[in-house]
Amino acid sequence: MTYVMCIFMLGLIMGLIVVASNPSPYFGALGLVMVSGMGCGLLVGHGAPFLSLVLFLIYLGGMLVVFAYSAALAAEPYPETLGSRSVVLNVGMYLVAVLLGVNFFGGGWYVNSWVSVDEMVEFSVFRGDMAGVALMYSAGGCMLVVSAWVLLLTLFVVLEVSRGLSRGALRAV
Repeated sequence: MTYVMCIFMLGLIMGLIVVASNPSPYFGALGLVMVSGMGCGLLVGHGAPFLSLVLFLIYLGGMLVVFAYSAALAAEPYPETLGSRSVVLNVGMYLVAVLLGVNFFGGGWYVNSWVSVDEMVEFSVFRGDMAGVALMYSAGGCMLVVSAWVLLLTLFVVLEVSRGLSRGALRAV
């Protein structure tokens, strides 16, 4: 389990580097989806699968809005890919910065001392996120509905703003 969590952390760092170093919104959105998947995998490993699922669905809904907006505004015919020279230079600089940070701050951290919540099953009565699920639906149900309506409204606002002078996605039939 420790190796899987280390792979999730490595994927999270690499996705963040892809997002930070790429000027094109198409590949930036791909990096953000990768980062959200790896972050949710880390949450599952720490014992919160329902929270991970909810965050992944909400985050991908928000990413749909941001990607539609940025792709409509930055319609470039030849976007810079992950293999272009400036992007590879930025990735190299960010990797050097991450390695220097690990070297500076990672002195007392050991891989063998990390135990996830699934490896201590004999000490727990129920899963760690069960109380959070009940509270989200009982005390936070109104906020959940309001959040869904705000995301829907944001989608329509972004589609209307990004259509410009031409006939966009919300055209009268």
